[in-house]
Order: sequence, then structure tokens, then C-alpha cells
Amino acid sequence: MNVSETPPTLEQTVELKMKRAIDEHALRALFTEARTANGFLDAPVSRDLLERAVEIAELGPTSANALPVRYVFVSSPEAKERLKPCVGPSNLAKTMAAPATAIVAADLKFYENFVRTFPTRPEMANNFAGPDKAEIAKAFARDNALLQMGYFILAARGLGLDCGPMAGFDRVKTDAEFFPDGRFISLYLINIGYGDDTKFFPRLPRLEPAEIAQFL
Repeated sequence: MNVSETPPTLEQTVELKMKRAIDEHALRALFTEARTANGFLDAPVSRDLLERAVEIAELGPTSANALPVRYVFVSSPEAKERLKPCVGPSNLAKTMAAPATAIVAADLKFYENFVRTFPTRPEMANNFAGPDKAEIAKAFARDNALLQMGYFILAARGLGLDCGPMAGFDRVKTDAEFFPDGRFISLYLINIGYGDDTKFFPRLPRLEPAEIAQFL
């Protein structure tokens, strides 16, 4: 805006912001018609598409812009064999058949990037560095990485993919196999691809807004 221009009024600003609201088509893709994938079509997912989902998801907010989430995308037969012993029996078949499986992890030393990701206050790293603060750093990394995982699922859905997040796997085995140096800890697995509509389960009931929200 030029200095000679009149700044927008409050009403104009609110109107401009309201125009950013997504349409019903987007809401269907992200929420109302999106489902947790229980099986996938035999169609590959490109690395470019996965990278795009990561790129979009990283724009979501995290505390102090910590960005602790890390992904390992497992799609090759060799990588699938490494993951196989880590997956619970009820999730094994669909995981082995999924075009890609993301191991969602948290970087326990996320604070080492504050000089880049939070350049206005790089000294924030002192709040997490050192063995006496390891548990604080771990909890912070886990909370924010899980937040980022939610962004990733929405980004992937927005790009036309289906996701099947799972907690049914052995984290100790996964960490030993994929993160042996201990810097990263696994949190979830997400099977990713183009969902087989015949294998979706009926949507389970949700709680009413009045049951889960208070307006004070």
C-alpha cells in the first residue's frame, strides 16, 4: 500500500479475510467426505506429490516455529521389508500394500535449527538444550510434531490423496531400525495413496458441538 492510499476500514478488512474461506468442494475433500483409508488402489504416489504435501504442511503454525516433525516415506520393497516387523498384525496387510507409508517422527534436537527457524530469538534454544532439559524438549517436540502431522494429513487430502494414520506399531522396533542414533522418535505411521472406496468403513458417530465446546 502506498502512503497516499487510505487504509481499509475494519469492515473492509474483515470482508477481505472472509473471502479467504474455502468452498464446499474443498471442505468435502478435507473433512466432510474425506475418510480414513483402509485399503488402496494399485497406483503409485509420486515423490513430487509427497514433497508438495510436506511443503504445504510446514506452513502450519508450531510453537516458536520449532518445526520438529520428520518423515520417512517407505515405498520400496526393501524399505517395506524393514518396516514389516514393526507393524501390528491388524495393520500389516494394508501397510505392505499401501503405495507409501510415512513414518512420522519428532526431532528431539529441533532447537538446533532455531538460528534459522526463529532468527529473532535464537537464544530460545537454551530452553531445551542439555541433558537436564531432555524431557522438556521431548514433550515439546512430540506435541508440535503431532500438530504438524495433522497439517500433513490435510495437505495430502488437499492434493487428492487418502491417508490412513495408525498408532498400531512397535515404536521401539521402528526407532531401532530407522532412527538408531536416538535423535528422532517415531510417533505414527500414515499409509498414503488413492483409497479403495470399497474398503472404507462406515463413518463412526461424532460428538455434538455442545458436548465438546464451551462458549464463555
